[in-house]
Amino acid sequence: MIRSHTCGELRSQHLGQEVTLCGWVAKRRDHGGLVFADLRDRYGLTQIVFDPALAGGGQAHELAGRIRGEFVLWCRGKVRHRPEGMTNPKMTTGEIEVACTDLVLLSEAKTPPFAIDEDIEVAETLRLKYRYLDLRRPSLQRNLMIRHKMLSVVRNELDANAFVEVETPILYKSTPEGARDFIVPSRLNPGTFYALPQSPQTLKQLLMVSGMDRYYQIARCFRDEDLRADRQPEFSQIDIEVSFMDEESFFPVLEKMIARVWKEVLGQDVSTPFSRMPYVEAMARFGSDKPDVRFGLELQDVSEIFKTSTFQVFQNALKPDSRGHAGSIRSIVVPGMAEKFSRKDLDDLQAQGATFGAKGLLWMKVQLNGEIQSPAAKFFSEGEKTALKTTLKLQAGDLVLCIADPKNKVVFDALGALRLAVGARLGMIPKVGEGKPAFLWVMNFPLLEFDEKEGRYFALHHPFTSPRPEFFDDFIAGKNLDRIQASAYDLVLNGVEIGGGSLRIYRSDVQAAMFQHLGLSHDEAHEKFGFFLEALQYGTPPHGGIAFGIDRLAAILCNVGPIRDVMAFPKTQRGHCLMSESPSHVTSDQLVELGITLVRPKE
Repeated sequence: MIRSHTCGELRSQHLGQEVTLCGWVAKRRDHGGLVFADLRDRYGLTQIVFDPALAGGGQAHELAGRIRGEFVLWCRGKVRHRPEGMTNPKMTTGEIEVACTDLVLLSEAKTPPFAIDEDIEVAETLRLKYRYLDLRRPSLQRNLMIRHKMLSVVRNELDANAFVEVETPILYKSTPEGARDFIVPSRLNPGTFYALPQSPQTLKQLLMVSGMDRYYQIARCFRDEDLRADRQPEFSQIDIEVSFMDEESFFPVLEKMIARVWKEVLGQDVSTPFSRMPYVEAMARFGSDKPDVRFGLELQDVSEIFKTSTFQVFQNALKPDSRGHAGSIRSIVVPGMAEKFSRKDLDDLQAQGATFGAKGLLWMKVQLNGEIQSPAAKFFSEGEKTALKTTLKLQAGDLVLCIADPKNKVVFDALGALRLAVGARLGMIPKVGEGKPAFLWVMNFPLLEFDEKEGRYFALHHPFTSPRPEFFDDFIAGKNLDRIQASAYDLVLNGVEIGGGSLRIYRSDVQAAMFQHLGLSHDEAHEKFGFFLEALQYGTPPHGGIAFGIDRLAAILCNVGPIRDVMAFPKTQRGHCLMSESPSHVTSDQLVELGITLVRPKE
């Protein structure tokens, strides 16, 4: 009962051969004496036919009357041409069929809750509940194969560059890395807990301390955070760490790996080296640290024009706060499109900006006579209007969208999002799969960000990211913390961050200063990271690394939207596995054994 060929393998060169096939019945058709079926496996489809007139085929034909969709079959027969006019050019096996003389029903199937058909829309909840059926669809199998191919190429490329694959623990110590940990109680050590790793951050750095020099891992990571449309509680990343390399020597290795993935998986040539852009420039031009540079509508700063404005909104935006930081007034110009946006359209854009904290969206339209039409036009002086038209190079029919706020983060986030919304509305952004991939390194991020509510600094990336060397002295002394840049870098593709990393802190005095600036006392730092801080005292090489999001990369390569479509068994946005009905309750005996008492949460 071993198959001789797969269901996607047979061609005209196999004519006359006796073959055996195994697979699932995709479709069955009874044509008054002849029974046809499309037999499916992950390699493709083959049409099989049962003819009572064939020598020895009577018994197989009689049994074929019982087959239904999704039955699993074994069959034997000879490959023959399909009748004239019956070939199917849409199938790779469309020239042939297998005339079967032997048939075994390996497994019968209930009627599936939905048809295993690419052209039929099925509710996602139903697809996730019966994921093992959904995975029979060729498109999902194709996605998993592309994901497999991508990782195979990555492994081959890293192996060729002397990287060593090392597995790190899943049960580990809870350390603050930006999101909540999933915690696991220890039965053997009552009252203590492991944590599932958000990333192997400290472990891969310890591998550098150990002298491993070049490490990688296809790492499983876990974050107990509020889920968004394209997040999963568990995800995978290509985790890479190296010693004795800076960005100039590290980037070419990574770029070659990505270019090889695109070439071997998609057949596309990717130009290297990739472009680079400082974080400050990315924010100033695009309002985003992961800018889509394939179209215009760049942000422009008009704060200087309105520095003496009598408009209260502008005055408030430019007034320095208690720490001496002022906001800004920035705009984007939509050339010649003023009439394309109704008042309702502009109200919708304002509502979108409000989701990022913007208190309002100021719009201006340049009329045919050059006058500026705007709800706030009466607050602008003639000199301000003239300067605005000169600075923004405004023409009749142009639309200006402007946001002012005392916090530059609000200005950038809101206007950067509106840039994408307007670009999508006007068809300026290439669709997924169109055009050449635009890879971009965004570099020199701020090291710290100040949280006014908490009254302290937080690490923009994580507490092991190194300041750029020229800032070491100021950082240790605690001076000009707002201006210190990190040796951090993200790789962005078409406005999507696909990888992020940094050079790491390898000096114990710099690491101690980092914990101090983050508000961790000496005792707290040693409680959480004592093993790591001690390791830094035994000879630590300069090192750095990066992690690429496997699920996001696979989604881009597969030309699909949600990452759920490139994962075998994903969860819902609330972290539920509808197929296994997890998370689920455990028995009271299990809780007693672990020393855990459940407390009903407050309403």
